[in-house]
Amino acid sequence: MDFLKSAVASAISKGPPFPYTFGDRVDLDHSVWTLYNGTKKEDASNCSIFSFDITANKSRLPLVKNAGRKLKTLRHPGLIRVLDTVATESYVYIATERVIPLGWHVRRKSLSVETIKWGLYTIANALRFINDDASSVHGNVRVSTVFTSESGEWRLGGLDILSSMKEDDAVIYMKTYAGLVPDINHCIPPEVVKTGWDTIKKNPVAAVDSYDFGLLIFEVFNSGVSGTDHVSETTNIPPSIQQSYKRLLNANPKVRLTVSHFLEQGRRTGGFFETPLIRLSEGIESLGLKSEGERTELLSELDEVSEDFPEEFFKMKILPELLKSVEFGGGGPKVFNHILKIGSKLSNEEYEARLNPVIIRLFASPDRQIRVSLLDSLPQMIGHLSQKVVTDKIFPQLVTGFTDLAPLVREQTVKSVLTIITKLSDRTINGDLLKYLAKTSNDEQPGIRTNTTICLGKIARNLGTNTRQKVLIAAFTRSLRDPFVHARNAALQALAATADLFPEDDCAIKILPGLCSSLVDKEKIVRDQANKTFDVFISRVRRYASSLPESILPPPTAGTINGGTPRMGTPQNDISWTGWAISSFTNKIASASGDIEAKSSSSMPQATSETRSASVPPTPIAEGPRPSSNIRTISDLHRKAVTKPLAPTLMRTPTEQFFQDAQAEDDEIDDAWGEMGEDSFFDAPITPALATPTPFDDGGEPDFAGWLSSQAQAKAKAPLPKGLSRPSTSVVTNGQPSLTKVVSTGSLGTGANTKKLARTSMKPNVIKPKIINLSTRTLDTKPKESVADDNWGDAWD
Repeated sequence: MDFLKSAVASAISKGPPFPYTFGDRVDLDHSVWTLYNGTKKEDASNCSIFSFDITANKSRLPLVKNAGRKLKTLRHPGLIRVLDTVATESYVYIATERVIPLGWHVRRKSLSVETIKWGLYTIANALRFINDDASSVHGNVRVSTVFTSESGEWRLGGLDILSSMKEDDAVIYMKTYAGLVPDINHCIPPEVVKTGWDTIKKNPVAAVDSYDFGLLIFEVFNSGVSGTDHVSETTNIPPSIQQSYKRLLNANPKVRLTVSHFLEQGRRTGGFFETPLIRLSEGIESLGLKSEGERTELLSELDEVSEDFPEEFFKMKILPELLKSVEFGGGGPKVFNHILKIGSKLSNEEYEARLNPVIIRLFASPDRQIRVSLLDSLPQMIGHLSQKVVTDKIFPQLVTGFTDLAPLVREQTVKSVLTIITKLSDRTINGDLLKYLAKTSNDEQPGIRTNTTICLGKIARNLGTNTRQKVLIAAFTRSLRDPFVHARNAALQALAATADLFPEDDCAIKILPGLCSSLVDKEKIVRDQANKTFDVFISRVRRYASSLPESILPPPTAGTINGGTPRMGTPQNDISWTGWAISSFTNKIASASGDIEAKSSSSMPQATSETRSASVPPTPIAEGPRPSSNIRTISDLHRKAVTKPLAPTLMRTPTEQFFQDAQAEDDEIDDAWGEMGEDSFFDAPITPALATPTPFDDGGEPDFAGWLSSQAQAKAKAPLPKGLSRPSTSVVTNGQPSLTKVVSTGSLGTGANTKKLARTSMKPNVIKPKIINLSTRTLDTKPKESVADDNWGDAWD
């Protein structure tokens, strides 16, 4: 192989320049040519090079020259397309489009019946062009002269003896030249075998090629079996073609079916050439010019033949036409879906070269249908798009969908985030992307809000640590209050799925309180999910709490360690449910300042047990102040301590007080719970303590002097007319009514040793409402001579 390449290069160097590079040699049967794969030097595009060595095959040089001339002058889609020709003294080179011999596919049986029909249809059109339009005879139609292009289409070659019937010196007439074609005897019709090539002048022009076309049909359906010995066997030939096939092989050239008539029979309604594959191959080139109905019909046929078409035809022929249609011809989403289906069969290099440029341009299209189709199909394309392409070219166009007026576009844009998240940089994710998701989380459409919550839950692990804690908790807890039931449910599911991403402190302080309202949601689906999510977080918080130390307080002081009595306010291993309550109240009592004297039976004098009258009050105790029962509630203790701090006095220890006065203290606690409202537990208003009146002891005798004195004072007041009373004002201080000082007197003892005692008490002023009916009563201004007590209650008449 290296020797051949060097020889070719040497020959080229001696002749005109050849702008193509030789590649591997391709096996080619029954031909005067040597076939090479090649590339064009200018753009590295693929090509094929037919090479002929003049020195080794000089006798066949006229055939080579004839083939080169005919390839240049005859142009048809069914013929091999020539790119360039170069002739030197030693070699002849013909550069063509990249082709592969059809025999490769036939021997491997890799062609389906529909593909064979499509190929035969192409060759038949080429032969009709040669016979009818060019008035020529090919004379060498067989499997070895048929090739397939990169698009999978069949191409007719082997134009070595192609001759025009208008030329008197045509090569086909010369028996010496026609006989130089390798193995041509297998494809010579019966009349030529009998009388030679000159007989073609007496018969129809298409007679020879029609017979050879019949042999070609037999070969391709029988895996390359050639010759005329078995042509009568039609087992492998489709039934719809058999009748026409037999007429092509008729021994009489004058009644033999021509290729043109064979085409007509196949294109009739229900004919063997009426297949979706053939219709598609003919209509694909004008796809952009078709109406909407014609385009839809053509694309439906494309779905039908997607498995029968050669992959190369889709890549090289259909794909370019579809791309032009969707970009310039208004092909729409349906065309784009077929583009992606074909693109799935491309290599990464082919995908990047053919599809990526168009996809990038389509993302900038204002057509909403195209945008939605792109977003729907993004999972199929993302694997072929690099991170740089997504970040720099696609994402800036994609984010416009977050603020689009159409809800469908906004929703699909949110869903696409899950696909492109792996292709975005951290800066883009934690910056621009979250800004747009914040807008959609407040969208007017509940479905978009729900999908945004789901999206945040799924991309949570792609967010930065600081951003994750700051954004997710706020977003999810807000969604828990969404009026849309599925949005609330999505928030609960997202929280459960991302529970391991939040610190335990945030779980307890920020998340669990927000979950509590969902536990009593009106929708059962939300309540059920809330219970599951709550269990996830509470179990995590409990595990964390079990790992914490029992206390962070400093260790006990030395005095306590040595046996000092602990304060009652500090619970000592009390784990009962009332332990905290007792601790709370005793903390308040122990911390209150003021003069609270201890009650003790040993320090208090005992009352005498002498017999006294029932009307005589008990003898007052002169020793020491009254017991502390004047202060009835915890609030009174607090108020007294604040308003009038007294010098500290000797107090009982909390332990002694607890065991000796348990019942009295329980009564005080009950009174405190009764007086305190919800809002006044820690900030009860400060009220001055009322003075407790001293018991009056008159030694069993009535106090007439005091009673007379009070009557005299009452009479000294000038009486008012009936129905009127003096206005009295009650001053309210700190929310409490004002107090009036009342002095009363009494006596102690009898006879000459009688002593007068006075007592002072504070009574609240009370305003009594008076209802006066001025319309039915007349005022009597005449003073009345009566005692003051007789007027009591007149204002209520």
